[in-house]
Amino acid sequence: MFDALSEKLQATLDDVRQRGTLTETDINAAMREIRLALLEADVNFKVVKSFTNTVKERSLGADVIGQLNPGQQVVKIVHEELVALMGGESEGLTFSSRPPTVILMSGLQGSGKTTAVAKLARWLKEEKGSSVAVAACDVQRPAAVEQLRLVGAQAGATVYDRGTELSAVEVARWALDQAKQDGKDVLIVDTAGRLHVDQALMDELVQIRDAVRPDTVLLTVDAMTGQDAVNVAEQFAAAAGFDGVVMSKLDGDARGGAALSVKAVTGKPILFASTGEKLPDFQAFHPDRMAQRILGMGDVLSLIEQAEKQFDEGDAKDLERKLRRNEFTLEDFLKQMKMIRKMGPLSKVLGMLPGVGAQLKDAQVDDREMDRVEAIILSMTPKERRHPELIKGGRRLRIAKGSGTSVQQVNQLVKNFQQMRKMMKQMSKGGMKGLEGMMGGAGMPGGAAGMGGGGGQPQIGVRGGSRAARRRKK
Repeated sequence: MFDALSEKLQATLDDVRQRGTLTETDINAAMREIRLALLEADVNFKVVKSFTNTVKERSLGADVIGQLNPGQQVVKIVHEELVALMGGESEGLTFSSRPPTVILMSGLQGSGKTTAVAKLARWLKEEKGSSVAVAACDVQRPAAVEQLRLVGAQAGATVYDRGTELSAVEVARWALDQAKQDGKDVLIVDTAGRLHVDQALMDELVQIRDAVRPDTVLLTVDAMTGQDAVNVAEQFAAAAGFDGVVMSKLDGDARGGAALSVKAVTGKPILFASTGEKLPDFQAFHPDRMAQRILGMGDVLSLIEQAEKQFDEGDAKDLERKLRRNEFTLEDFLKQMKMIRKMGPLSKVLGMLPGVGAQLKDAQVDDREMDRVEAIILSMTPKERRHPELIKGGRRLRIAKGSGTSVQQVNQLVKNFQQMRKMMKQMSKGGMKGLEGMMGGAGMPGGAAGMGGGGGQPQIGVRGGSRAARRRKK
């Protein structure tokens, strides 16, 4: 997401950073490039004009002109204004003091609304520990009721439905009574969608809202529709009102104009972002973190939060002990690799690291290489995983056949693992000096990538690197 915009903004700001001093002409040129980048990203033209004017005014002030490092100040201003543009402080849901908290979900047909209901239900269950029910009030389409039954159950939510026999308002009232009787913490009401905003849609939405008196009304908008998504949000705000936005299909929109425009146009914040097809691909929206990603600053907080969900504290201490004693084995490596994979696609994980996103631009990040490495390790005996120095001759041929790879690939994996284990030992003893060696040899982009190797060898992570990185090496 935001790939095209991020690349252009980073290029413009890198040029600003490199200048020893900044003149008004320099700032005007930078604002022109930023304006073009935002417009090409399909950001609302009024929003673009306001954004660039604000950045320019602040940049021409005493805080920038004449300072020793004006480029850094401009970058700071752009970051702050991007955060403000997307809503400023992160906002959350309003929970009722007397359960159930009622969330009314609205949106057009095809916006991903019903899937967003299930994703939100799962998020509330996993992140907040809530007991969640969902109400199937899209009685216009029998398929929508069946879809909610399926995805609601997958999310671990109780699904209240009466088919298409009753009206949407009657189903909503009945579901609310059921949620109270069952002691549910949250009730999410899925409403009907239409192909376009019309009076019938708004009338039904208002009637359901009046019947269940929701604590929060959420509007699901499809990020891939660009400015149409902003127009839809504006119409909903005027006709029926809502409290926040769920931005769906954000992973499929490389431009990001809708996400950057909706708050400024409607005054309502983005509360959640759907970033993939699976139910776990759903997260609270943090304007500050998104601004950091756009500007290539990474998103370390989100990375830490995801890691904490996957890595057990006891396992972490056990891993540290093994590293210090040089007892880290291929079994341990396989376990760590599986935990990392649970955090999402490798490109997504690496993209959260500061400065790595730009290097990934022209690199090839292939998660299938991890499958090959896993197959090789699983083809080894437990003893071979603990003592890879035993893997020679016939053993390597047996492992290659068992994993569907070549002897050369097995050799490369064993060699790289032994090198990595040496560097891990150095890191555990040498502090930052050891860490630098680890990153340069078997860590993240900038050196080798994980357990990888060239020439068709199994490679975890990045192949090739960015053009800029290759030029630096030359």
